[in-house]
Amino acid sequence: MQDMSLEERKVIYRARRGLKEIDVYFDPYVKNHYLQADAEERATFAELVEQEDPDLLDWFMEVSEPPRPEMRALINKLKDYVHG
Repeated sequence: MQDMSLEERKVIYRARRGLKEIDVYFDPYVKNHYLQADAEERATFAELVEQEDPDLLDWFMEVSEPPRPEMRALINKLKDYVHG
């Protein structure tokens, strides 16, 4: 893996949830897309991984909406990577 900044390492570490329902989306993104994403998308993902698991589950299951449209767009992108 290429040289990563401390911030990128923190985000990747935080993305490991240990909750299957979230890891199924975060893991492939971190492995295949995160480091190649533009700065704005990386920032949105960093914001996403700081959220509480129950909120993330609700957003991924479309029970409720995330606070920002950028987060909704990234969640949809993560779901597309997994579900095609």
